[in-house]
Amino acid sequence: MNNQVMLSEEELDIGLVERIEVDLLLEAIYRLSGFDFRKYMKSSIIRRIQNRMRLERIGTITALQEKMIHEKGFLEKILNDFSINVTEMFRDPTFFRSFRQKVVPELRKLESIRIWHAGCATGEEVYSMAILLEEEGLADKTTIYATDMNENVLQKAKQGTFSLVKMQTYTKNYMQAGGTEAFSEYYTADDHFAYFRPSLLKNISFAQHNLVTDSSFNEFHVIICRNVLIYFTSELQNQVQNLFYESLCPGGFLGLGDKESLRFSEKTPHYMEFDCTEKIYLKR
Repeated sequence: MNNQVMLSEEELDIGLVERIEVDLLLEAIYRLSGFDFRKYMKSSIIRRIQNRMRLERIGTITALQEKMIHEKGFLEKILNDFSINVTEMFRDPTFFRSFRQKVVPELRKLESIRIWHAGCATGEEVYSMAILLEEEGLADKTTIYATDMNENVLQKAKQGTFSLVKMQTYTKNYMQAGGTEAFSEYYTADDHFAYFRPSLLKNISFAQHNLVTDSSFNEFHVIICRNVLIYFTSELQNQVQNLFYESLCPGGFLGLGDKESLRFSEKTPHYMEFDCTEKIYLKR
């Protein structure tokens, strides 16, 4: 005899139902697209799901999943919702100032330099690094690999076109980061947009790469991944940090965001804090 007690609708834990729906939605996304959000922080994912439900006027996550499975083009909307595209030029200027003052002298010793910007979004920090390296005389011997899981934002990054209303903030960031020129020298503008010099792109390679599912593709002297890991669970953070460890040269630098740090794992003894305030680490 089955003694399992069936709960009434009123007794159901709605929070549990929502978690089940989220898990099923993320599983469907993975099977349909190969993009794996199952180990992202649920709080961040749920906010994005709820925003899409409001926009579409859909009442349940299950209904959202049905629309995603059966309506052409809707899966891409969901993937764009889940992509993390918060960035700006010379974001956290003290990080770039520290990089200029402390990391650049070490990079000067190298014959060639490979830098990986992981999770580059629309490219503002990539262009920031290109400007910094040009001012420090290192641009010609540096290749910057800029990757993101979202092909749409990569196309925007390749254009080097940013809203003109942001230039005042970006100029302030640039100066605080130790910029040595007039920031306006790096772009032309019309009434709406700033167009950054195409020459900044000459040593930048943009490519799609998923930190969750893809493997290492080169050996780098610098890896910068700032304010991306905060959206991952502890397990996924460890996985991605192992990827970075495998991708760094001995003596290479890892730059994280101001709210991030190396998690304690078997890899962390092989790093030293190069600038603990700015979250720059050196691979031993």
